Amino acid sequence: MVRPHVLVIPYPAQGHVIPTMELAQCLVKQGVKVTFVNTEVNHKLVTSTWFEKDVFGDLMQMVCIPDGLELWEDRADLFKLTSSILKTMPSKLETLIETINKEDSNKVTCIIADACMGWAIKIAKKMDIKRSAFWPASVATLSTMLSFQKLIDNEIINKKGVPLNGKIIQLSDTMPPIKSENLGWACFTDVAIVEVSFEVVVEAEEASRMTEWFICNSTTEIEPAAFNLYPQLLPIGPLLASNRLADQAGHFWQEDYTCLTWLDQQPARSVIYIAFGSFTIFNQTQFKELALGLELSKRPFLWVVRPGMTEETTAAYPNGYMDRVGSRGRIMSWAPQQKVLAHPSIACFVSHCGWNSTIEGATNGLPVLCWPYFADQFHNESYICDIWKTGLRFDKDKMGIITRGEIKSKVEQLLNDEPFIEKALDIKEKVASSVTKGGLSHTNLSRFIDWIQEKNTDAKDQPDHM
Repeated sequence: MVRPHVLVIPYPAQGHVIPTMELAQCLVKQGVKVTFVNTEVNHKLVTSTWFEKDVFGDLMQMVCIPDGLELWEDRADLFKLTSSILKTMPSKLETLIETINKEDSNKVTCIIADACMGWAIKIAKKMDIKRSAFWPASVATLSTMLSFQKLIDNEIINKKGVPLNGKIIQLSDTMPPIKSENLGWACFTDVAIVEVSFEVVVEAEEASRMTEWFICNSTTEIEPAAFNLYPQLLPIGPLLASNRLADQAGHFWQEDYTCLTWLDQQPARSVIYIAFGSFTIFNQTQFKELALGLELSKRPFLWVVRPGMTEETTAAYPNGYMDRVGSRGRIMSWAPQQKVLAHPSIACFVSHCGWNSTIEGATNGLPVLCWPYFADQFHNESYICDIWKTGLRFDKDKMGIITRGEIKSKVEQLLNDEPFIEKALDIKEKVASSVTKGGLSHTNLSRFIDWIQEKNTDAKDQPDHM
């Protein structure tokens, strides 16, 4: 019997690679062969930080194709990166598949592509390979992408995706509201980046009509309105390594597990955990205010300060800061976040509201202080503050700075208001029910894997989303 062989390709950003890697590991656990395709740069990063990659034997193959940029070029330049991906990667992926398919017993039988890599879905259709799109972020964000023509027709954006006014968009009564300038592709000051990002949106919407399955890293328990709006989108999440009682893979930086020993020494529900993902950048003024706000809180804190998080070459802490906070503060470059958030000493999460962080916080029943930076993070902030009511926003001063006093005040308000904690625990129970046996996400994922393993399928094999 020929084993099914799935080629999986994420969008080359940390927040996309991690959940896509988790999906790949779920497939491998069920005996599906997976070829995981990263860009050359990300392949090197992921394989250098994942020490258990060989545990799957020949079922998991990590490969790479070029993104078209030189190794030294800045991949934080989203215009350059996106333009290069669209120009270079489609032909490279097609060549890779052709090379794999020369072996009769090893042919690619299915392609799962990040929805931001819609061109890969088109290649799958062209090569007559089963195909599925995967969306690693919130379905609310995806809904705005799939609704782009409606936004054009209503004169909220122009035909190149640029916002025309400051209108609040709400696709349904119970979905989070979003300002047009905070749309995932439109939240950049550079119009050229907005326009090239919108090309990805248009291609994603086109590709969505070519997919046989469109699976999402979410659940109807936390996004019912978005799934009702687009019932062809199927929840299989949250996809977390903790669901498999395993360690998370796909990181670009090495995790520092020593922080867990430090957490063991802290009282229950006492520690503020602060992490802003892989993209957020602070100027030195804001960085200093954050540091001083944590000091003023007088609570123990665990703060992730990754390389490149400030505009300056190295983060500069206030004079005497380390001596003053002493052992009460632990600062590190990258943390095993799922394990940190599950630790009983964590009281709350100060987050950039990336979707991975959002669902990890929700899974562990933690109240959140929201500090979004760009893209879908504003949608997720609205979920936390307006829909789920499990957290608070920070207010900026006239200079656009979140001050030390604001930080201290919001920490106290969040941790002294019992309803935030109660609502967070309620969300935790709902999320847990979706991924356990009998839950909708668990059932959908099982049926999706069954579909991959079958030679021939038809529409009746696809599950209803509700």
